[in-house]
Amino acid sequence: MESSSSLTALITRSREATGVEQASIPWLQALAPAERARALADLRVVRTEPGELICRVGRPATFWLGLVDGLLKMSNDSAHGLPMTFTGVPPGGWFGEGTVLKHEVYRYNIQALRSSLVAGITVQTFDWLLDHSIGFNRFVMNQLNERLGQFIAAREIDRMTHPDERVARNLAALFHPVLYPGVGTLLRITQQELGYLVGLSRQRVNEALRVLQAAGVIRIEYGGVRVLDLNGLRAYRAD
Repeated sequence: MESSSSLTALITRSREATGVEQASIPWLQALAPAERARALADLRVVRTEPGELICRVGRPATFWLGLVDGLLKMSNDSAHGLPMTFTGVPPGGWFGEGTVLKHEVYRYNIQALRSSLVAGITVQTFDWLLDHSIGFNRFVMNQLNERLGQFIAAREIDRMTHPDERVARNLAALFHPVLYPGVGTLLRITQQELGYLVGLSRQRVNEALRVLQAAGVIRIEYGGVRVLDLNGLRAYRAD
């Protein structure tokens, strides 16, 4: 939830999470009853519109954020002013824990690619949980460890020139079972949205998806993509 006027607008629109929404937040399940009560008293959710910024480069982190429903992208501008997309954030993903831990400003933008339901707790509650909850600490440590591997893989993707391989690796990243447990085996994503994340046209993404489907690692379904072989998707190499 971005600071200044945008943050104020998001907070004003926010509400308490329903029981169904709480059940989709993975780290809540790791808390003891008193810790969970503290977290739920602070937890807020807000519906964001397509194109709306949740975090902006240079703004201080005041919330730790996650996605309940929808699709977000993490991006920044290059030294030449060109947009660079680091990764997408599908449902179940929580992000920015490194920035929140260090009480720093954001070094990236988080933007909604479609209408999305975003959840968050304040930095103060995040810090309190770190001080009091072993389960929460384990969750955050796992997040940081998996995030490191994710960004090492992202550097590899940046060096790939074959579009089919880029689509395969970006898709595999969105099916990460630890970082994005809410996805399962079916990701609700359009070819246009995937194009935004990969940096390719919708037409070229469509071609790559059909190649990957022919290779038996995914199946294209109405409104999304189902992964059939995650290891095969991660290791896919174009002929």
